[in-house]
Amino acid sequence: MDNYPVLIVVVPLIAALLAGLAAWIEERLSYPIALVGLAVSSFCAVKVLMQVIVLGPIQYNIAGWVPPMGIEYRIDLLNAMVLLIVSGIACLNLVASYKSVSQETHDRTGSFYSIYCLFVTGLLGVTATGDLFNLYVLIEITSLSSYAMVALGDKDRGPLASLNYVFIGVIGASFYLLGVGYLYMQTGSLNMADVSRILAGHQGSATVLTAFILCMVGLWIKMAFFPLHVWLPNAYAYSPVAFSRAVAPLMTKVMIYVMIRLMITVFGYDYIFKTLHLSDAVVVLASIAILFGGVMALAQKNLKKMLAYIIVCEIGYMVGGAWMGNQLGMTGAILHILNDALMTFAVFLAVGNMVYRIKNVDLSNLTGLFGKMPWTMAGFVIAAFSIIGVPPTCGFFSKWYLIMGAFEQGAYHFAAALIISSLICAVLFFRVFEISFFPALEGHGETDAHSPIEMEEAPVSMLIVSGLVSLSLIVVGLFSGTIVNTVILPFLK
Repeated sequence: MDNYPVLIVVVPLIAALLAGLAAWIEERLSYPIALVGLAVSSFCAVKVLMQVIVLGPIQYNIAGWVPPMGIEYRIDLLNAMVLLIVSGIACLNLVASYKSVSQETHDRTGSFYSIYCLFVTGLLGVTATGDLFNLYVLIEITSLSSYAMVALGDKDRGPLASLNYVFIGVIGASFYLLGVGYLYMQTGSLNMADVSRILAGHQGSATVLTAFILCMVGLWIKMAFFPLHVWLPNAYAYSPVAFSRAVAPLMTKVMIYVMIRLMITVFGYDYIFKTLHLSDAVVVLASIAILFGGVMALAQKNLKKMLAYIIVCEIGYMVGGAWMGNQLGMTGAILHILNDALMTFAVFLAVGNMVYRIKNVDLSNLTGLFGKMPWTMAGFVIAAFSIIGVPPTCGFFSKWYLIMGAFEQGAYHFAAALIISSLICAVLFFRVFEISFFPALEGHGETDAHSPIEMEEAPVSMLIVSGLVSLSLIVVGLFSGTIVNTVILPFLK
């Protein structure tokens, strides 16, 4: 039990190594190795969250080296929740992706599972670590594995999307690393808690200001915050479905978590909201990001591309809430990390089912899907309602906190952007519903209303995971108050 915090990260790392080795011996072994590794990591994450709720934050010194010299994993209520989100979604996605991985990657399935485990290892390490430089290393592990995954996707567009992702990702990582360098110049430490203690007496320093700006810009690039989002739509749209179902709900949310972690644990509220007074400007930028993402989503003719721009909207929700400067806004931002991860996972699971059967998810190819794939479309509808913000799905409750925080702060433009984006999402998804409800048109432009539509559902493993995740959107929505009172508010206090 004492080693659960590090096992969350180490077990997927070992699974990545073993899955890669198994690909050389017997490729069929790579999948069970990866699945067992992520299942063990999820179990450890559950135990850690339960322990943190009962006993408080956990401090784990890697290799027995005491911080600030050694690397520390410090797990409190916030990152315990995020660890469970990452490990749980990664494990469920692997269950749902067995057949689609075989379909899309063919002779590279062993490589896929190895890189996938490495990607999850990076995200889990980023979430657990309490060391600024170790955070950079783990972000790069995540990014490098993401570049490889995107390149495994669409044969025509995947490599180029991956190359663009590499260029932008390297720039983002460089900004963050430069910021850490400036912090080290000022404090002589890399441990987050130690840096925070030292910074309390240096809040007027130009070096600290430079470090803060560099770190934030680097993270905004990594999370695809407008206008630094240019890498995201193609990377998510042209990567393998099995990977896009994991990277879309997890990558941006973990980077949002890192931003909140630096704001609260390293730099502190007083420095950000009282010394710098940047709140209003960032909230305005978040409002623009929300509207821009919605408008660009309206222009898309491919379902995956449309969803990628909706993610740009959702990033604006969380950044704006975190920078609102009040408890309601931060509560909404943290709750939306959980809700948006589940919503995005649910909708991409449904899209993955579609891709498995019809290959191309251009909107014009979705005709008659309610008849062909009724269970998949049922999960898609629930996920869409949650993204729109229809109660009692979880998306409604985090948006409610964000809107209330905006009204409390007087940021009416942010509240308006949230409401407008919800209306835009309603238009987007009901357009998909309309296309998917009617069968394909005959050659003379008339609907064939008499011939029955043959049902061609996705495999049972995909449907079970999709159904469970879609239903979880309602369950999490009904228990939003419990989550806020048990996890989020105790953390913010």
